[in-house]
Amino acid sequence: MSFSTITPKNMDAGKKNAVLREGFLVKRGHVVPNWKARWFVLTPEKILYYKYEGGKRDSCQRGKILLKNCVITCPFLEYESRPLVLKLHTAHGVDHYLEACSREERDEWAADITAVIQGLGTTGGEEVTDKKVPESQMHNINLSKVLDSMYDVHSGINLSNHVEQGSTYSNCFSGSAVVDWLVFMQLALTRVEAVTLASALMEEGFLRTVGLKSAEALRTAGLSEQFLDDSTALYSFSDSLKKRGSVRAQTSLSAVEMSGKVMKRGFLLKQGHRRKNWKVRLFVLRSEPAFLHYYDPARDDISPVGGFSLRGCLVSSLEDNGVPSGVKGNIQGNLFKIITQSDTHYFIQAATHQDKMDWIDAIRQQT
Repeated sequence: MSFSTITPKNMDAGKKNAVLREGFLVKRGHVVPNWKARWFVLTPEKILYYKYEGGKRDSCQRGKILLKNCVITCPFLEYESRPLVLKLHTAHGVDHYLEACSREERDEWAADITAVIQGLGTTGGEEVTDKKVPESQMHNINLSKVLDSMYDVHSGINLSNHVEQGSTYSNCFSGSAVVDWLVFMQLALTRVEAVTLASALMEEGFLRTVGLKSAEALRTAGLSEQFLDDSTALYSFSDSLKKRGSVRAQTSLSAVEMSGKVMKRGFLLKQGHRRKNWKVRLFVLRSEPAFLHYYDPARDDISPVGGFSLRGCLVSSLEDNGVPSGVKGNIQGNLFKIITQSDTHYFIQAATHQDKMDWIDAIRQQT
């Protein structure tokens, strides 16, 4: 039996290849500008990404992003239907667009990547331009000009449809979308500053609440908490402004399905019912009513490609020894199964054992 000798050179190589963070992100292609889910690995010098073939990550690296002298922009909001994107501009002038499954995960990836860039001794980090407003000058901001920028048809905040408690509201935006936009447009340095600025817009009557959650916060919260940095708190422009579109509420069965509170979001692999192939899907777990929806990350997180009620469902962990009955393909492991009340079987695969158990626990709480 032979043993490898650990030398200082080997130790340095090990440190360079250490995994700081890993997980699914959706990446925009360079040649063909479509969006595809890839497995990303952050190391102390670069980001590597891989493809999942069937239900297993391939061993062949599909690409890398060198982080030395890289500039990160987070949030990056130039894709209207994708508010969870961050942008990496490399030293060689190449732009990479990566989308996370939630704002929390996007910001965590951005923080870890920024730490690596700064550790490499560069001036990277969030992109800084002359448009940024120093904290000491926040009180000098012209709110009318901020409103004009928000209202701009081309670069302003995107008006869209949102669901709250069974009603679909058109031509409005969420609190977290406002905060993202203010940071992206560099009208605020931090999310806290952006909330302060948005609160000032509300005090001046430029913005108004839509739905129950934002209205309740305005009525009961302290002055600093009246505007919510929350994806489920809805707002729109004041009725006194010339309308880009009126806010209307409509109720439908699908709206009721997706009106529950989001309890968990994340990327999982799902086996198809007909072709039995494995595809990465964005899963969203909601309560009251309890539903599990899944989306194609190559499209958007607005229209689910499938979903089902969790009432009466059974969820169970599957052993990783061998291939369970009903499962096809070259799988990685960390499988679990959901059987619906109508006896439809869903086979789902998580990236890690802990992720699998977290999903099982979260689903069981809703069944």
